[in-house]
Amino acid sequence: MTAPAPATSRQAIDLLPESARAFGVVLERLDDGVWGRPTPCAEWSVRDVVNHVVAEHLWVPHLLRGESLQEVGDRYDGNVLGDSPAQARRAWQMAMLGSLQAWAQVDDAEQLVAFSGGEHPAGEYAHQMLVDLVVHAWDVAQGGGVAVPVITDAVGVAFAYEKPRVADHRAAGIFAPPTRPRSDHPMDQLVALLGR
Repeated sequence: MTAPAPATSRQAIDLLPESARAFGVVLERLDDGVWGRPTPCAEWSVRDVVNHVVAEHLWVPHLLRGESLQEVGDRYDGNVLGDSPAQARRAWQMAMLGSLQAWAQVDDAEQLVAFSGGEHPAGEYAHQMLVDLVVHAWDVAQGGGVAVPVITDAVGVAFAYEKPRVADHRAAGIFAPPTRPRSDHPMDQLVALLGR
């Protein structure tokens, strides 16, 4: 895959709603019996991946309001899904709505957001959230045996963002070593780059 031109922060922010909806489509397609199955995301089940994504989106309104990690604390640690697939789908809907409403208020992609490693621009945060949505939708779909809607622009932006950063992210333990892509399809290229 030829690396696309670097995306702007605004492009990443603008792609979040459609990518979030695609993640929700994957959740709706899952049979209730597949939530315990493994995924390509090492050591995480379908439920584990969904719990991670929901928790990440619960954090968004706080961080975009300028709250610190300490102010948010541990309120989203552990199970944020409830006890059933139906509750998990509702948890995703609520987290997604809050997250997207917060992103819609971002006028300045350079505004600083608190991370565990220091402050970073909101645009950087948007790119990371986009990668998370695109790749984890694929993880959940693979684990659950369902099709994933591919948002071509989102895949391209995610690839362009990760390509120059993947070695650092791999060294930090975020991604496994790259694998051989299954095909030339952009989604296959992206997930292979990120060790799936």
